[in-house]
Parts: sequence; C-alpha cells; structure tokens
Amino acid sequence: MREIVLDTETTGLDPAKGHRIVEVGCFELINHIPTGRTFQVFVNPGMPMPAEAEAVHGISDEQLRDKPEFAAIAGDLIAFLDSAPLVIHNAEFDLRFLNAEFARLGLANIALERAIDTVTLVRRKFPGAPASLDALCKRFGIDLGGRTRHGALVDAELLARVYVELIGGRQVSFDLARQEEARALSVGVTHRPARPHAPTAEEIAAHDAFLAQLDDPIWSRP
Repeated sequence: MREIVLDTETTGLDPAKGHRIVEVGCFELINHIPTGRTFQVFVNPGMPMPAEAEAVHGISDEQLRDKPEFAAIAGDLIAFLDSAPLVIHNAEFDLRFLNAEFARLGLANIALERAIDTVTLVRRKFPGAPASLDALCKRFGIDLGGRTRHGALVDAELLARVYVELIGGRQVSFDLARQEEARALSVGVTHRPARPHAPTAEEIAAHDAFLAQLDDPIWSRP
C-alpha cells in the first residue's frame, strides 16, 4: 500500500486572508516503509513573508525570490501524490491551503476523507497527551537532531516515523526485506529477487540424472 506523508509551510494561518504556501514536502511510504522517494519544492507566494511566519520556518523573501509560483509545480505535485492516501498532521490545515491553491488554478480539491490525520490518531491513542510533532518525537524516542525550525520535508520525514509508531511500530527484523520490496514497488518492478535457497547448477544436473533413471514416471505420460 502506497501512502504519502505530507507537510506544508505557509506565510500565515488562513488562506482565506490571502496567506499562501511557500514549501511543500512529501515522503513516500509503501507498506509503511520509506522508499527513499520524496517531493520537495519551495514556492514563491507572490507576497512578502510576514516576520512571525519567518520566525517559525526560517524561510525568507530572499530565499523565495527566484522560486516558481505554485502554478508551475502543481502538476508535478499532483502526479507525485497520485491517488495515495495522505498522512498529515492536522490535515484540515494543510488541505485548506492546498485546496486554496488548487482552486486558484481551477483544479480539483483533495477531499479531507483522503487524509489520515495523525492528530486524530494521537488523541484516540493517548487522550489528553500533547499532540505536537515535537512532543510525539520525544514520546517515541525519535531524534530531532539539529532541527531548530520547521521545514516541510524534514517534518514530513519525522511525521512518517511518528505515524509508523502510532499504528504499531515496525518489526525491525523484517526491515531489510520490506525496504527492498518497497523500493521495487516504487519504481514499478513487480518481480521478486531470486530466492537464496534456489538450487545450484550441479543440483539441477543431479536431479535431471535421477529422473532419467526412472521407468515411465507419471508426469511424463501423455
């Protein structure tokens, strides 16, 4: 099953007041395992960056001056998302912004029902507990490293790890095989690698020699 963990950074809190997206970050999972495929882009919002928003994510007007507008990246984003379920922390917020951008371009909205809201998962599993991404990373022992500010792709990757813990955690012993399967699926490879216990050439030859000694075996009859 393919899922996309998604996060955005914006110029403010309300697209109805003219605030816009400035970064989109997406992180692909297949069967809850990262495939290594991501989508990340900075977007020129066509408006000055408010100081309070810059203080949160550190994205400045200077950084965005030569970046594409949302219209230029919308097609690539939609193609990456495809029809996958979207894992989002506080999904209503990000989808309001995405759908406002899509509406400006005459594109279809993303239904809220398509999203798996990790805030809702937290409130069901840990009633009354803090539901911020930072708090959840601390709860599950996920290293925040040098993260001093929000960033869409960084937060999407952290959220992917939180999400897997919320739904039960990974079985570490199966990680390698599942990661290889996930990578194969992500690039459209449907065959499985050769089994490690496949017979050798010598074993096949010995088997053929043994069959040749049998007198009229059932499987050779017309």
